[in-house]
Amino acid sequence: MFLHTNKLGFRSWVVIWILSVLLLWEGIAWILHLFLSPQQAASRLPYLHEVLAALFRYSGTLAEQGAVTFGNAAIGFAGGTVLGLLLALLMSVAVWVERTLSPYVISSQMVPVIGLAPIVYGIIHNAEWARIIMAAYVTFFPIIIHTLKGLKSAAPEHLELMRSCGASLPARYIKCLLPSALPGLFSGMKIAAPLAVTSSIVVELMGAPDGLGVLMVSSLYYGSAQIGMFWATIMLSIGIGLISYLAISLAERWLTPWQPEFRAKGGHAA
Repeated sequence: MFLHTNKLGFRSWVVIWILSVLLLWEGIAWILHLFLSPQQAASRLPYLHEVLAALFRYSGTLAEQGAVTFGNAAIGFAGGTVLGLLLALLMSVAVWVERTLSPYVISSQMVPVIGLAPIVYGIIHNAEWARIIMAAYVTFFPIIIHTLKGLKSAAPEHLELMRSCGASLPARYIKCLLPSALPGLFSGMKIAAPLAVTSSIVVELMGAPDGLGVLMVSSLYYGSAQIGMFWATIMLSIGIGLISYLAISLAERWLTPWQPEFRAKGGHAA
């Protein structure tokens, strides 16, 4: 009962926090409209109900373009996850491998996305592949860092026991190291998923033919007449990132039920 009450209280606070943010948005927009002209106020912060109305009015276009952005981001995210996992496994084999690869992995992240996106798009001249590459680029680094940390967190006594029993290297990875790395892998995925969507949108801002970034640029071109569309694309982008995060969190709960935060505390049931 105690645990259930705590969970219910946490969920209630989340709902209260979200409602407070929405009311604050509407209140600030109302204040802006009191002191500025309608066009000036809307360009700074439109009413929330107008943004929601634009979401409904342009739902077909937003869904179509959002699917393009999300589809490319998802492919790049999957590729970056596989690449990051493979590199983390390779770096965990021996210290010298990690020391050899680490400078290259770290230096690869020194170029900001906003600077690299136009370079990649200009080289390959293909918006779809540019979005996929940029999504993979922002994904593989957090995957490597968190997965490698998880691989190193495996209990030494467990590994020593497996060695003493004559377990092969693949067996040690499958039965001990990989389960230890899964929580770190999911942590990296939760960080990378929203970034993959953002990087795809950045590529679209550079002149792609479709996607949410194109809607953002075109709506800004028309000024206050399409301000609702602009904010609707922002809201949809946030929604895509949030849904991605929640989907990964559900997969984590299903695949790593042994983590302390997922285990039921039977002692509080009374």
